[in-house]
Amino acid sequence: MSKYTIRVFTGEVFGSGTSNRIYINLIGTISNSGHQQLKTLTGFWAGSEQIFTVHCKSDIGDLLLVELEAKSPSYMEFIDDEWFCSKIIVTTPQDVSMLFPCHRWISCNEKLFLRDAVAMLKAKDTAPELLAHRHENLKRRCQNFKWSIYAPGLPHIVLAESPTELPPEVRFSFTKDKEYRFSLGAVFMKLKLESPAKDTWDSIEDVGGISFEKTKTYEYVQKNWKKDDFFGYQFLNGVNPMMIKRCSEIPENFPVTNDMVKSSLPKTGTLEKEIEKGNIFLCDYKRLSGLQGNEINKKKQYLAAPLCLLFSTPQGKLIPIAIQLNQEPGARNPIFLPSDSQTDWLLAKIFVRNAEFNEHELNFHLLQTHLLGEVFTVAMMRNLPSCHPLFKLLVPHTRYNLQINIMARMRLVSVNGIFSQFTAIGNESMTTFMKRAASSLTYSSLCLPDNIKERGVEKIPNYYYRDDGLALWDIIFNFVHGIMSFYYTDEAVQNDKELQAWLTEILENGLPDNNEAGFPKSFGNVEELSKFVTMVIFTVSVQHAAVNNGQFDFGGWMPNYPSALRCPPPSCKGDTTNDCILATLPDVKTTLKEMATLYLLSRESSDQYPLGYYPEVLFSEETPQQLMAQFEKALRILEKKIETRNKKLDLPYTYLNPKNVDNSIAI
Repeated sequence: MSKYTIRVFTGEVFGSGTSNRIYINLIGTISNSGHQQLKTLTGFWAGSEQIFTVHCKSDIGDLLLVELEAKSPSYMEFIDDEWFCSKIIVTTPQDVSMLFPCHRWISCNEKLFLRDAVAMLKAKDTAPELLAHRHENLKRRCQNFKWSIYAPGLPHIVLAESPTELPPEVRFSFTKDKEYRFSLGAVFMKLKLESPAKDTWDSIEDVGGISFEKTKTYEYVQKNWKKDDFFGYQFLNGVNPMMIKRCSEIPENFPVTNDMVKSSLPKTGTLEKEIEKGNIFLCDYKRLSGLQGNEINKKKQYLAAPLCLLFSTPQGKLIPIAIQLNQEPGARNPIFLPSDSQTDWLLAKIFVRNAEFNEHELNFHLLQTHLLGEVFTVAMMRNLPSCHPLFKLLVPHTRYNLQINIMARMRLVSVNGIFSQFTAIGNESMTTFMKRAASSLTYSSLCLPDNIKERGVEKIPNYYYRDDGLALWDIIFNFVHGIMSFYYTDEAVQNDKELQAWLTEILENGLPDNNEAGFPKSFGNVEELSKFVTMVIFTVSVQHAAVNNGQFDFGGWMPNYPSALRCPPPSCKGDTTNDCILATLPDVKTTLKEMATLYLLSRESSDQYPLGYYPEVLFSEETPQQLMAQFEKALRILEKKIETRNKKLDLPYTYLNPKNVDNSIAI
């Protein structure tokens, strides 16, 4: 008779335990142990580790799989007391310990087959039982994770109308769900109690009267938002550091002359000379051109499609030097300058900041992180079995993404959501805008080193997003390349059908109408694979942190980041007054909804998993574990470097400090 020692670990999150009866069956190359109950008087409680013994009448051979089954006790026949099993460790009669990761919920009368933590490519799986497990694993996932069309021309989404339709393994923890609901209720109750009984703000200063928890950055923005150098700073290190590009020539539809901007340039400089030196930059919001504004509270709202020219000064500051509020030049579309009246110039900048709101929230945030992250996740679930090394590497970076996105589609970008009710772009124009953004998205724009070169912003000073982002890209790439090199040769990459199928589904469902995006059609070697996987991890961790975490910091002070504007762009100079600006800014209700939404979207969760934190042990081999330790060490070194730099800054750039970057899109 053979004796196996079984250590059973129950998850620590609230509700992980169960009073169900748990049965185990050890499946080997020769036979199996038969179903045996793991008997316990106390049940399986959250956070517990319990030890059992399984006796086998005969030799079962090499252990391949662990089968778990949950059954209700007779007194709970009609209640499904789900159990979250984190892992099983089996010690064989030969005193060899084998780790079987689980990390998922098990329902009553459900059978779950686990294989050990050694990552395995299909070409190296020889046992028929393991190949069958691999096949069944993907078959179940393909049934649970199906594609659906969000809107023609946009990335496809998971087929689920609400979070309850998702498999339990990808849903929020109980703690996170309750915390989110409590925060949501508390914030909107606060607004209800504190909302001023008026439509229009009496003064801009009144906006600061709502008592949210205001960060130091929020207070800095409130104090400095009118200043040109801070306006320029936000293109580099604000909530959207992705729009700015080096200007190699002035666009034909933006007829800025040297005489217009000479007062903003050095005495000996000209526009042509500064362009040649690489000191002139452009932000072009042409994707907003021609879109119709929404109606809020039965009042027409307005959109602009600005062009904004900026100058990088010898002192290392970035300042705006010319703004045109729509794409077609003409007498009714003047070019606004810093030399104009303060109110004219401020209103022009406010229209640019509203354009920033739309580009940031819908393109760089929703489309390029949330929706693409969903594509990466669903494709992974459907094509990479749990034993695949790439699944083990990527699954921590998909945590909560699907539920977050479903909630966003329900509450933010639905027909009756926040964007439809409280933004100038509204629902119909929002979809048109996002299709335009998707059609212009490229693979290189998602790969930060390539993107920085394409935008010509390699040398612009004080671009902390670039500096921290490139450092993180390199750290992630070295980690990914190490893992991929351990499991793959170039030939193995080419022959891995599961891997290639994952890429194919991403291409088919990510940008279905964009054939010129430049994504690889297949993986030919380890280097190509490592770059693509780095892009995936960077997108859902670093890039999401860059465009998400500062939303309330920079947008909570509404005049700096208005979601809607109630008057059309000015068609002439000299008529703007302070009353005009107040009449243009969002009404009180819209302002409060915007502030509350940005506040919730920026809140750090209590169960945050920072970049490089892998509490679920999925790899048992020594080399991947060493690489993970090196990855974490490199992140800690960068963390100290960033914190040392930030001590010297009036406004520290903290969003890409590794400890502030989530492993996944979890908010």
